[in-house]
Amino acid sequence: MIASEHWGLPEAQFWLRGERPADPVRQDLGTGGAHVYGHAEALRVLGDPRSYSSNTARLQPQMQEFVEGDLLQRDPPEHAELRTLVSRAFTPKVVAGLEPRIAELTLELLDRANGRLDLVADVAHPLPAIVIAELLGVPADERDLFTGWVDVALGGANSGEFDADPEQRTRTAVAMFRKLRDYLTEHADERRAQPRDDLLTRLVEAEVAGVRLTRAEVAHFATSLLIAGHLTTTMLLGNTVFCLDAHPEQQARVRADRSALPAVIEESLRLLSPFASVARVTTAEVELGGLRIPADRPVVVWLGAANRDPRRFPRPDDFDPDRAPNPHLGFGRGVHFCLGAPLARLEGEVVLDQFPALGTVPEDPPRFRRHPSLTGVERLPLRTS
Repeated sequence: MIASEHWGLPEAQFWLRGERPADPVRQDLGTGGAHVYGHAEALRVLGDPRSYSSNTARLQPQMQEFVEGDLLQRDPPEHAELRTLVSRAFTPKVVAGLEPRIAELTLELLDRANGRLDLVADVAHPLPAIVIAELLGVPADERDLFTGWVDVALGGANSGEFDADPEQRTRTAVAMFRKLRDYLTEHADERRAQPRDDLLTRLVEAEVAGVRLTRAEVAHFATSLLIAGHLTTTMLLGNTVFCLDAHPEQQARVRADRSALPAVIEESLRLLSPFASVARVTTAEVELGGLRIPADRPVVVWLGAANRDPRRFPRPDDFDPDRAPNPHLGFGRGVHFCLGAPLARLEGEVVLDQFPALGTVPEDPPRFRRHPSLTGVERLPLRTS
């Protein structure tokens, strides 16, 4: 995970205000790399792992200890081998089997509301944490512990934490990654000795042509699932409800016809992309958007901006679930397309299918995260009756 202060990231996501970047690719004078805002240019970077490596940690020595076994830091062909192993454990059948439990948990969380609730604190944050804890097989009463580590490891996922000193924030993030890695490694080691019916056991036992995941690989995939699966779903749920509240006609349409939900979720992912950026590193000098970028320079692909590129999406700032096609990059693209996307989509559909009529509270407005790489509501007070 790359701390934003090392990559020259802008402090504000200007496209969220309807502003357009002057060019689809902009040079970063501080790093010698580039920021990519255009949809076509983003596809070029994400679709060319030979020129744009995912091994970004090599530019940050303090992150090197987390590279081994990290699917997100691997390039082909090693990436394909590791992803095949992981896919043997994290199958579509495993994801689909979670639907009844997600529905049950959603109703339990909603039942606690008494006319008012904070969607994020009361539903969107705890639900994916519970689901992932149960999926991995870690104790449910420890979910607040590891989700707290995730928030801090992301470099200040919450507004207050992002105000901390950048260097201190990086040191804190590294310490949290170590805690999370060690915690999951300990649980994975237990599964080797005493297998159970859970994802950690399936990861430990996954095998292709006689090859199994190493201890580091098991821990890193579980860590990635916690980070992406938990935070992405939290923001996806909050953002979708936020969009529906802002467009009552769409909310009425969804309540009348639940088959409209998938398109609503996809448009939410486009308009308010939870992970707004991904990073790559050039392996040789490249030409992109008319710029020459030397080797070993960071290239930050702003998925949130690419998803509002008017060259690809007419009326890009409108919430339009009827948009077809909708080739958004909310879950990335290429070899690193989000492995947890089916789970995030399933949770979104199940939760929203269970939701009652709702609306924001004028005297208690929503609040968005201030982290430049994360797009999502941090607080979303709602009335439910």
